[in-house]
Amino acid sequence: MPASKRFLRSAVLTVAAAALSAAPASAYIGPGAGFAAAGSVLILLGTFLLAFGIVLIWPVKVVVRLFVRRGKTKPKVKRLVVVGLDGFDPGLAKDFAAQGLMPNFDRLAKEGCFHPLGTAYPSISPVAWSSFATGVDASRHNIYDFLTRDPCNYLPVLSSTDIRALPRTLNLGLAKVPFGQRTVYRLLQKSQPFWKLLGAQGVWSSIIRVPITFPPQKFKNGTLLAGMCVPDLQGTQGSFSFYSTKERKDKHIGGQQYQIRLKDGRVESKLTGPPGKDGHAMKCPFVARFDAASRKVTFEVGSAKAVVGEREYTPWLTIPFEGCTGIARFYVQTWAEGEVEIYATPINIDPNAPAMPISHPFVYAIYLAKMMGPYATLGLAEDTWALNERLIDEEAFLKQSWLIFEERKRMLWDVLEKTKRGFVTVVFDTTDRISHMFYRYLDPSHPANKGKDVEKHKHVIRDLYAKMDSFLAEVRAKVGNDPDTILMVISDHGFCNFRRGVNLNTWLKQEGYLVLKEGKETSGDWFAQVDWEKTRAFTLGLTGIFVNRKGREAKGTVEPGPELDKLCAEIKAKLEKLTDPQTGERVVKEAFLTRQIHSGPYADMAPELLVGYHRGFRHSWDCATGSVTKEVFTDNTKSWSGDHCVDPRLVPGVFWCNRRIGLNDPNLLDIAPTALDLFGVETPRYMQGRKLFEVAGAPVADRGAKKEQELVATK
Repeated sequence: MPASKRFLRSAVLTVAAAALSAAPASAYIGPGAGFAAAGSVLILLGTFLLAFGIVLIWPVKVVVRLFVRRGKTKPKVKRLVVVGLDGFDPGLAKDFAAQGLMPNFDRLAKEGCFHPLGTAYPSISPVAWSSFATGVDASRHNIYDFLTRDPCNYLPVLSSTDIRALPRTLNLGLAKVPFGQRTVYRLLQKSQPFWKLLGAQGVWSSIIRVPITFPPQKFKNGTLLAGMCVPDLQGTQGSFSFYSTKERKDKHIGGQQYQIRLKDGRVESKLTGPPGKDGHAMKCPFVARFDAASRKVTFEVGSAKAVVGEREYTPWLTIPFEGCTGIARFYVQTWAEGEVEIYATPINIDPNAPAMPISHPFVYAIYLAKMMGPYATLGLAEDTWALNERLIDEEAFLKQSWLIFEERKRMLWDVLEKTKRGFVTVVFDTTDRISHMFYRYLDPSHPANKGKDVEKHKHVIRDLYAKMDSFLAEVRAKVGNDPDTILMVISDHGFCNFRRGVNLNTWLKQEGYLVLKEGKETSGDWFAQVDWEKTRAFTLGLTGIFVNRKGREAKGTVEPGPELDKLCAEIKAKLEKLTDPQTGERVVKEAFLTRQIHSGPYADMAPELLVGYHRGFRHSWDCATGSVTKEVFTDNTKSWSGDHCVDPRLVPGVFWCNRRIGLNDPNLLDIAPTALDLFGVETPRYMQGRKLFEVAGAPVADRGAKKEQELVATK
């Protein structure tokens, strides 16, 4: 299977079907274990009644909290609101502001301030938002990428989450009797989010869809809805379904593909769900009825029914399987002359009946669903890969993205209404996803433009920034003019062009650092043909190069110490001289030696080098999945045409605030200690950020990331 056709979600391939579990006492999902229904109807009924009761009591608890003082702190403000616009770029914002498209952001900057916001090393969302939450760098929170390798077998694993099924046993003293399985969830992010520290001191926090909050951690005095890395009901990071009366030559599209028949205006097919009791994927049938006279389509699945027009999404429909339910939307992409194409979103975990914990407390997801109806729960909800594979078009992607944006906005309005004191944050992904998929329109010569529309949607990014400006006006109206409320609008990183892919595994092979098995010139995904006993360096994911170290990797070849240092310096020097043969441009602005910029305890398991590309370059799609191809350089022809996995100094985020700050170079690391300080909570010494509202020139605590800050300052 060509690696370019592998399923990648948000720049990484879906690793494997992660284990899912259901609400307590009702069901479980585990790798190969199937989805087992509960053995007792009474247990199911009891669980339902308990959840229903908590939902009814929840608003009362919120009101009580508003009037009962539980904290011990002396806060400097009543409320801090942080609106996250993932991927919002300061350069584009300035350009569009100069065109008069962002008057509300201009007004906010004049009343308070605007600065570029230093991002994480590396500048990738799971790393950056982890630094936002914890106030520490990657070597202290342990997230360097979406993926990392298992040093025992070199295979990919998710960096942030470990979900697995373990056997249950009954200990009888003389023997342990197995009776089923239990699913264990573990967040691999280290340190602790600052809202946990706030909660311990009685300060309430409402956290909505901050990336790398799955599985949700428990904390006092707050609610949380998990974001990036929440799986779909199949256990993947997003597997859509595509149905067509035409047969596609390439069946490897990154989801499920079905060939269908349109007979008497009717289509019958199935949706693929999680594993059942027999270990095979469960199926849910659906029917689509096409009325040529009205040009309407009726979808029926389970007990749900929806009537929509062509190129119109259905509402979220409940998808029933044995022991669990999910939700999905249908969309008729094509309907002409007996030809039909239907797209179905990945089957999201049903927030009305979550098959696994997606919020804290568990019932909070249910509460939101009862308040506002079903909503997207998948961590990477906007289906970028369906557009990459051209199974849906730009119009369908935009409609989906804005539907999700409106859901998120309703969540923001709800937490603003219910959190009059404390900390509120909601992260919006739409800005990032649209920037990824429409950046080619900003570059008429982009390789991804070939064979695609270059006119109809050429102003989408401009309109995105203008729409965020209107959204800011709504936010400020909801927040009001309370002088004791601080409002920040931030992003985790900016954006740049992604024209050329670089397969560093191929480059490492050419330089003699990576060796394939005898007789092999290329290798498929996940290092299929790599000879580990002769290999010294390799890369996986989007950000760094690992050294095959003795004592760490299973078949390590490089001794720690002088040999390791010499090898890293050698690779760094060569990378910084690498040029693109097509243009003669330098490819890497700087290759960072991780140990020189990060000193935390988890740097030892990190890539030894972090690759700071120049604008226009990034790890190729094949490189990200551990492939070794014939060519080092390839044109990026996918719709995913913009990116930020480059030198972090080139893609800072944004920082607007309704108050002036005492620093000219704010950084993501500064948000956590600032939030603690505003609510009178002592900042832990391990945090590396500064307090933004201290006067300029005030003493700065030992950040442990001094080199990283110096690099930001030299931009």
